[in-house]
This record gives sequence, C-alpha cells and structure tokens, in this order.
Amino acid sequence: MNIKRKRPTIRQVAEASGVSTQTVSRVINNRPDVADNTRKRVKNVIEEIGYQPSAIARSLIRNRSYTLGVLTAGLKYIGPNRTLNGITTTAEEVGYSLLLKELPHYNANDIEPIINEFISRHVDGIIWAAPEIGDNRAWVEDFSNDLNIPFVFLTMAPREGLSIISVDNYYGGQLAMSHLIENSYEHIAHISGPMEWWEAQERFKAWKDGVHEAGRDDSERCWSEGNWSSASGRDAAEDLFSKYPEMDAIFAANDQMALGALSVIHNRGLAVPDDIAVVGFDNIAESGYFWPSLTTIQHDNIQVGTLAVEELIRMIGATEEDEDLECQVTMLKPELLVRKSSLKT
Repeated sequence: MNIKRKRPTIRQVAEASGVSTQTVSRVINNRPDVADNTRKRVKNVIEEIGYQPSAIARSLIRNRSYTLGVLTAGLKYIGPNRTLNGITTTAEEVGYSLLLKELPHYNANDIEPIINEFISRHVDGIIWAAPEIGDNRAWVEDFSNDLNIPFVFLTMAPREGLSIISVDNYYGGQLAMSHLIENSYEHIAHISGPMEWWEAQERFKAWKDGVHEAGRDDSERCWSEGNWSSASGRDAAEDLFSKYPEMDAIFAANDQMALGALSVIHNRGLAVPDDIAVVGFDNIAESGYFWPSLTTIQHDNIQVGTLAVEELIRMIGATEEDEDLECQVTMLKPELLVRKSSLKT
C-alpha cells in the first residue's frame, strides 16, 4: 500500500518556531520587518521539516501570478540566445516562472493576440526581447497608452515613455573605428549586418561617422551587407575586394562575419593584420581561437536579460503600491578587446 506523506504546513512551521503564521510569511517573502534571530530560527525550522511554500497560496495572498511573459525572436542567433539565458536565470533566482512566446518572423506587427494571451494567462509583466527590426516596433505607438501592464523592451532605440535595456551599439562601433584609425589604417571597409536591424544600423553609423571624420572614403564601394552568418561575411569580403581593393582594414558588424572575411583574406594569400586588419563585434566564445585571434567588441547580452527582469520586477512593485511608473532607458557600454587581428607586427 502506498501512503502519501503529507506536506508540512505553514502552521507547523509557526508552531515549531514559536511565532505566528504571519511572521513565517514575512520570512518567506523576505520582508525586512523581522528580527534577525527570528528569521534565522524560522529558516532553520523550514529546512528541518522540509516545508515548501505553495506557489498558488503565495499568488493568492499577493495577487500576483509570479509569471513573466517573454516575447523573443531569432534564438538561432547568439545575442537573443544569451539574453534569454540571462532572463531565465534571473527569473528563477527571484522566484518567477516564464511564459515564452517566439515571433513567427521578425517583422511581425500583429502582436495584439500575443499580448492578449499574456494578459489572459495573468502574467505580472512582459519583457519584449525581440530585437528592433524594420518597423516591428510600429505597434508601440498605437498601444503605448493602453498597456495597463508593466513592459520592458530590449534591443531597440531609446524612446520616451518606455523602459528599455540595450547595448550601446553605436559606442561599440566607435571603439572599433577609433582603434583602427589610431593604428594608422587608411582604408577601413565595413561589413554590416542586415540593415533592417537596429543594431546593424547603429554599428554602420559608427563606421560611416568614423571614416568621414577621419577624412577617409565612406562611399558605397567601401561597405557590403551580410546577414550575420560566416558565409555572408565571406561573400561580403569578396565583394569588397572587387570594389575596394585598396582596403587595409575591415570592421565586421559581428564575429561570425569577421570569420568569413578572415577565410577570404587567407585564401588570397594575404596576412592578417599586416596586409589587412579585421575587427569584429560580440566577442563570441570562439573569437579568441580564430587565426589570428580576433579583436572584437565585448558586450554582455546575459546582463541585458538580467537587468530586464530586475527592471520589470521594480515596475511590478511600483504598480502594486499604486506608484507612478517611471520609465528609464539603460544603455550598456561595451568594451574593446584587442587581439592579434588588428595589431601590426
């Protein structure tokens, strides 16, 4: 005969600790109004008897679902994948579960059914983690006044009235260009990402402004567009060799395309960086093992996800307390990581 062991109750924890059930609840919810010795005693009892707070009861008490809606896209790419990793890890640490939806395609603007489903599942807030591409943020203008639920947007241009977490892609591009210009490279070409992506536009703008300010050629012959893949970086590098043969440096908008460019340079019997320098963007795990090791722009997509959860929980708390939601924009500053691909011997 199978006998199911009953779960310990909050009342049992209270009795064993010599406190009220309200005090146990305060300890469970990390409330500050509990004496340290009492908190320690209650936690010891919880561990000893194996008490596990009921997620359903906690939701009813605080009128929260402890669930966050997350809308993502492009998980095959490293950036969105890392961001989701930061979201899931941080949400778990603070006791939230996730309801995940992925856009069928980047430019999807029919988002009302998605938002309605999130709301019908009683999520406490929504992280819009799909990157800004083309006009896939056009819906925000129509919905912004009707969004009665906290929203945090990722990877998009700053906009008034929205909470946004993103990497400062323009600043990262400036770091790459300043490094190449300061090291006396005269003809700096650019391999951009797909130009409908906001990230690619910002990195392209940094390249164009950099060469223009340095009095160098910034015409169409000096850049070529890829799609973030190594194969597209290879094709773009071949295109650049045909129309800008005097180039002595390439700033690629991501590391994968930089890898494709390196393969073309090697196949042409040229040396990196003595003949042509290469700088990438993202600092993927493999970039230190390219030949030669790749100078790149390092930024932390995982931190973007972490900050998104923290910001959303702040907004949820403000909503609970009937406080005004103060939207804020956080732009994370990337760093230049110099390796052999841009250092002349």
